[in-house]
Amino acid sequence: MDYRFTALIIIMFICLTLFAKPAYPRNEYLNEYGARCGDFETRVEKEDRNYDYRHYSDSNNYDGDSENYRLSFTYRKYLGVDCKTIKENVDLKQQLELMKMCGRVNNNPSLAYNENFRLLVSKCRGVTPTRDTSRPENSKSSWDELKDDYKKENPDITIMGDKILMPPKNFKLPIPTNETE
Repeated sequence: MDYRFTALIIIMFICLTLFAKPAYPRNEYLNEYGARCGDFETRVEKEDRNYDYRHYSDSNNYDGDSENYRLSFTYRKYLGVDCKTIKENVDLKQQLELMKMCGRVNNNPSLAYNENFRLLVSKCRGVTPTRDTSRPENSKSSWDELKDDYKKENPDITIMGDKILMPPKNFKLPIPTNETE
């Protein structure tokens, strides 16, 4: 009996156990969002061919039994943007996210003493967030300003959202009465 295929599977299993790294969950928040340059695939195939051809003449009859083994390595290169641009875009996404979040990290000094946040603190060191100071501090949102202007132009119209929907904290709810009696 031929054990080449079994030996090949055992060798591949040993390679898998020696060189494979554990699978960890990914953080989709700073992921590459499927931006890949290509894929590498390894495939092992076994094909059995059994055929029995019978003819009216015995000299034309034949039987066939063959096995075919294939080991293939495939690399797929995705068309579109080149790998350098894809990696730059991923780095830019991460840097923009760090710029947004480093203000919180730098304002919390306890993170510097926590070993779990060492990489984050090192990435945010020296990053000072800029604030948009073009808006006056006492201004409302554009929607509130438009609504106030509309109320001034139309004083007799009641607009939704002007009333406080939640009762005050000291509000006492009425005691329900039994109406079936």
